[in-house]
Amino acid sequence: MEYKVDKKFVLNTLEDLLKTPSPSGYCHNIMKKIEKMVEDLGYKLEYTKKGAGFIKVEGENKDYTVGIAAHLDTLGGMVRSVKSTGMIRFTSIGGNLMPTLDSEYCTIHTRKGKEYSGTILSTSPASHVYKDAKDKERNEENLEIRLDENIKNKEDVEKLGIKAGDFISIDPKTTFTESGFIKSRHIDDKGGTSCLLSLLQILNKNKIKPKNNLILFISTYEEVGHGASYIPKEIDELLAVDMGCIGDDLTCTENDVSICVKDSSGPYDFEMTNKLIKIAEENKLNHAVDIYPYYGSDASAALRAGNNIKCALIGPGVHASHGMERTHYEGLENTIKLLISYVTE
Repeated sequence: MEYKVDKKFVLNTLEDLLKTPSPSGYCHNIMKKIEKMVEDLGYKLEYTKKGAGFIKVEGENKDYTVGIAAHLDTLGGMVRSVKSTGMIRFTSIGGNLMPTLDSEYCTIHTRKGKEYSGTILSTSPASHVYKDAKDKERNEENLEIRLDENIKNKEDVEKLGIKAGDFISIDPKTTFTESGFIKSRHIDDKGGTSCLLSLLQILNKNKIKPKNNLILFISTYEEVGHGASYIPKEIDELLAVDMGCIGDDLTCTENDVSICVKDSSGPYDFEMTNKLIKIAEENKLNHAVDIYPYYGSDASAALRAGNNIKCALIGPGVHASHGMERTHYEGLENTIKLLISYVTE
């Protein structure tokens, strides 16, 4: 049976998530937002000790549990030090595509709850002043943050309460186009999380009981490698929903749901991937079957942690990962349709 995807719910949820800062390690605010969303859908969010969340949904078969994971943490940064000039050095959280950070707006979140806006700039930011402005390498050494405050030196910054270890979020510049595209940083993996919440909405609205017990797992440290290293012990198989790769020698587009059969951690489970491909074919979903050359997922983390499970990976096609990303609503919808069929068939 085909269930209708609520486009307005998907896009509103995604926009809300994209505009809520959540670099890895700084996800407490967005998880509270997720908790409220889950409660509004008639379910309960439980927490792990490191701040991830999971939702249990009772299935027809109580002897087998399917886990579906997505992550809410994003790339970001952290204050490393304050220079004598008052400019701020930072360290990357996750694998930022560093050249894309030049001239981006950002926010510094102090540990006492204050927020300050700024701009990430090259240390040679002006072409009329610096001979190497155009060709200086954009890396952590050569990028710094200019605060939007009247400061002249390090002491002025310290008076604001900004210190080493404060988190930095990057302005996502979220834009929805009339043609159905979503342009934003951090679609990886707030796109996947919006798909999980849409799945939950469809289950609730249509009073569907999944075939097996279901646990939706939302991780908060995926971008730094250990997101789903801990999962509830009753999970027998884990399907990660993360961004689908687009690019050289890959077949995925932004309109597709991508089924990954192998990434940097090795091949995914044969039976699970076969089932996903079969469902996509039978339901005539726009889909791609691809291998991701430089990629790891929550499923990878779960396997490396020694969990006795089998794993697979899917997600909406996302262009320009770890930079100014873009996907299409159709890619999200195809992913959601694959998910609902996966848990009910």
